[in-house]
Amino acid sequence: MQRKKSFVLTVIMLLTACGYHLRGAYDLPKGMKNVYMEGGSSTLREQFDSALKSSSGQLVDSRDKADVVLRIFQDEIEHRSLSLSARGRSNEIELAGHLEFQLVNAKHETLIAREPVDFRRAYFNDQQDVIAKGNEETVILKEMYQQVVRTIISRARSVLETQGK
Repeated sequence: MQRKKSFVLTVIMLLTACGYHLRGAYDLPKGMKNVYMEGGSSTLREQFDSALKSSSGQLVDSRDKADVVLRIFQDEIEHRSLSLSARGRSNEIELAGHLEFQLVNAKHETLIAREPVDFRRAYFNDQQDVIAKGNEETVILKEMYQQVVRTIISRARSVLETQGK
């Protein structure tokens, strides 16, 4: 029994020493543990909340509780047909998104001026499996917004770490 405990303890120590962290977890800067988000789609808000929770941060419901305020402008997704079938239906669809964000600290000082983020993804639209395509589009949108969240956190980290020096 003592050996099992030692083995488990050793494995845990090795995993933490190598920098292992849960998938989706980010290394949040000190000034970004409590974030208030203004605007943005429900999908973006959901993905941002999930990313913060997995990284020991939180999306707060009031500006007063926030370390930083993330303002989202023009959160838009556009559907485009890239190719058509002989019947005139879309065979390939592109989802193109655009949003702009601004990061402000608790003192209302601008940390990141209004900055654009563009993202896009194409997928094949199988006319024989229409129901699954709706689900696939939802999954693709979530993945696209996860990438947007990574981009915003990365840009915020570089600004906040530069300020801390």
